Amino acid sequence: MSRRKQIYEGKAKILYEGPEPGTLVQYFKDDATAFNAKKKGVITGKGVLNNRISEYLMMRLEEVGVPTHFVRRLNMREQLVREVEIVPIEVVVRNVAAGSFSQRYGVPEGQALPRSIVEYYYKNDELGDPMVAEEHITAFGWASTQDLDDIMALSLRINDFLTGLFLGVGLKLIDFKLEFGRHWNEHDEMRIVLADEISPDTSRLWDVKTNEKMDKDRFRRDLGNVEEAYREVARRLGIFPEGGPQDLKGPKTMQ
Repeated sequence: MSRRKQIYEGKAKILYEGPEPGTLVQYFKDDATAFNAKKKGVITGKGVLNNRISEYLMMRLEEVGVPTHFVRRLNMREQLVREVEIVPIEVVVRNVAAGSFSQRYGVPEGQALPRSIVEYYYKNDELGDPMVAEEHITAFGWASTQDLDDIMALSLRINDFLTGLFLGVGLKLIDFKLEFGRHWNEHDEMRIVLADEISPDTSRLWDVKTNEKMDKDRFRRDLGNVEEAYREVARRLGIFPEGGPQDLKGPKTMQ
């Protein structure tokens, strides 16, 4: 396998130098973390499943006009993406009360919210990814007012589309996290695009009939059968990986 220079390693993915300028290779790991990496583990085959699920959802979003960093899947664990400048804000869209939201506001888990709520969190592990307001974001220069307008519009559009898509396969989209980046084209024009991934790692998905959790909460809460839940999401979306989630070693890193 060709040697590639590692650009960045996060909790669930590694970014390598791409085969051509302006591209990166995004490698999906089996590592799992929760509670700001206080809890760690490995979910066998998770990277393979998330690669396929995220590929499918990014492609479907592109079809309805949502710009993304996704170019194409390369193999079981890797995809080619456009290089972007990540906006250091995590966007969380909530449709149903769950997790930290229920704890903060005393809303019973599973209660539908009056309308979708969009929250912003500053991407900083040392600070525990604190929730921030638009005032913080614009004052510290993390994003401009126009950037935020674009991010909000895209987030709500993505939510509308994915809510319907998942409902069609018997899943409720409870909430999910999005990340965005700035992408410049050959004319030096910038636009905000969806980046990172969309998968059971970054979304809460419950079965419509039973409310069974089909996402990373199974790992967070020690519910077991984590890989099986991810695989079931892939099965419902019609995306089984070829030959199942076989392991694939990452490319060698060049210092």
